[in-house]
Amino acid sequence: MKPILLPESWEPLIRIGITAPVLYLLIIVFIRISGKRSTSQMNNFDWIVTVALGSIAASTIILKDTTLVEGGFAIGLLLAMQYVLTSLVRRSDIVSSAVKATPTMLMDEGRFIDEAMRRERISRREVLAAVRKAGITDLDKVAWVTLENDASFSVISKDERGPGMSAMAAIDNFDRQEKKVMPR
Repeated sequence: MKPILLPESWEPLIRIGITAPVLYLLIIVFIRISGKRSTSQMNNFDWIVTVALGSIAASTIILKDTTLVEGGFAIGLLLAMQYVLTSLVRRSDIVSSAVKATPTMLMDEGRFIDEAMRRERISRREVLAAVRKAGITDLDKVAWVTLENDASFSVISKDERGPGMSAMAAIDNFDRQEKKVMPR
């Protein structure tokens, strides 16, 4: 009979110690490749940890081959990796740009930026819905629409736009010379 609390050998803990970090990094890579829409309305890191923790908990509870120690070790390891990675993201621009998405400008001065919309897999209907949700009915009153890191939309009207634009600095393709603005 298999013990409930302890594994029969250290092999499962070593397997988890190798598998969990590899899977964690693979998930980050896959999310970065598939884009912000993959984790809509949730920070990528929060989503990864939430899904992984739920899966580990379910496996530990349901599967007879996964002991409580193994499940606890995997959960602790994921949370420790989460802590280390978020600490590195705060301290290093290189790590931050490698693992975190940046906001993307989708509309400028009431005109769609089709190249950015194509890259982010966003339709004009979705941008228009965000504009309406912001209470704007005239595209001529829209300064910018941005797809944020968490896949939410930010809509800034021309009336709300101030002389300083420091909050816009981190947005992908905000530099006007690089944008290919398409007519409505």
